[in-house]
Amino acid sequence: MRRIRLGSLAVLAGVIALLVGLISPASAAGSATAPYCGLMWGSLPEGSSATTAGLTVTDVRAGRHACFDRLVVDLHGPAAATGYSVRYVDAVHQEGTGDVVPLAGGAALQVVVHSPAYDGYGRATYLPPSRSEVVDVDGFRTLEQVAWAGSYEGRTTLGVGTRARLPFRTFTLVGAPGDDAVRLVIDVAHRW
Repeated sequence: MRRIRLGSLAVLAGVIALLVGLISPASAAGSATAPYCGLMWGSLPEGSSATTAGLTVTDVRAGRHACFDRLVVDLHGPAAATGYSVRYVDAVHQEGTGDVVPLAGGAALQVVVHSPAYDGYGRATYLPPSRSEVVDVDGFRTLEQVAWAGSYEGRTTLGVGTRARLPFRTFTLVGAPGDDAVRLVIDVAHRW
């Protein structure tokens, strides 16, 4: 009788362990899905508080990659990282006026570069070809629109319409000393 109870307890413990996943870690690992293209990004705000005097926005470009769409903001000045803030928002607002910038897509990504698009004399260092279409993203999988939200009091803002609230990453590339090229890069994944 005692053997039956011990045997029953062993079987019961085995069933509980199986249910909790202690016996078969392979089956638990098999149920998890691998990240899209190996990307480990999220959709929470990203930023840098780096402060560098003398950097100015000189261009905005976009490109398509196998797993993400890329937006690049080119800056000119001392080869050092610039501050930035990139986040999903309910609406992107025009610098100086606060007017809502209309954006295509299912989500609005606000890109703020802590550098102006004008020099120390107030002359423009970058003027978009169109405020509503800063770069042509027709045919992109994730980026729906890139709009100009202005450059005011030392910062430049772009509104990026994306297909949905998708994972992204943000980083700066700093040129070699004497290169005077700094790039703020925003990659938005095609899917989760």
